[in-house]
Amino acid sequence: MKVIFLKPFIGICILLLTISCKIEPESIAYGKDQCSFCMMSIVDKTHASQYVTNKGKQFKFDAIECLINDLSEKNEGDLAIILVANYIKPGEMIDAKSATYLISKEIKSPMGANLSGVSTIEKAQELQQKFTGEIYTWEKLKERLSDK
Repeated sequence: MKVIFLKPFIGICILLLTISCKIEPESIAYGKDQCSFCMMSIVDKTHASQYVTNKGKQFKFDAIECLINDLSEKNEGDLAIILVANYIKPGEMIDAKSATYLISKEIKSPMGANLSGVSTIEKAQELQQKFTGEIYTWEKLKERLSDK
């Protein structure tokens, strides 16, 4: 008789474990969440970033440069998702590897690298015409920031 009650309980436990292991990003609670790298509050919706490990652990950052500095000590293969804020649409997160980046002294970022991400090269070129600066891909940006 006890086995009959045990089977549904085990099934529910397995279901809950499966649901809780989803690998997807959590929303950033602006003004409440702290940067995983520098521990500053994340308040800027145009420069925030985050990644999720293959195990589902969340890491959030106040600036793209904090994300890249943190990644210099990690293996990107261990990460399921890497996102950066879309400068043109504050609060929207885009894939970091396919994003295009602009470093412009005219656009201030929280940690002073003046680094912003956008969804396409065309959007980056529009920003470059408006603010000046240099355009980078994900790989070129990591190289640039690792030279410092």
